Amino acid sequence: MINQGYKFTYGEAWRPDEMQRLYYEQGKSKIKGRGPHGNRLARDYNIWVNGSLTWDKEHLQPIGDFWEGLDPLNSWGGNWTGFIDTPHFERRRA
Repeated sequence: MINQGYKFTYGEAWRPDEMQRLYYEQGKSKIKGRGPHGNRLARDYNIWVNGSLTWDKEHLQPIGDFWEGLDPLNSWGGNWTGFIDTPHFERRRA
């Protein structure tokens, strides 16, 4: 991301089970039990484009495509159907 001019920080790098339960109850997550964040297989990023924080799919599509192109087990939340989660980058289990 840095080489392409993006700036970023971690939004959420690890999620305890209690936080996952709260997110599920609030409708912020579709996963009831421990999810990929709790298993340390997912990260959410805060990404800036031209100095502005964005979760816009159009701006983040190149990053998501790059991530998914690195390995078939990589998944970007911006390419999901139904529940779009553009800050979410995940490594699925084999």
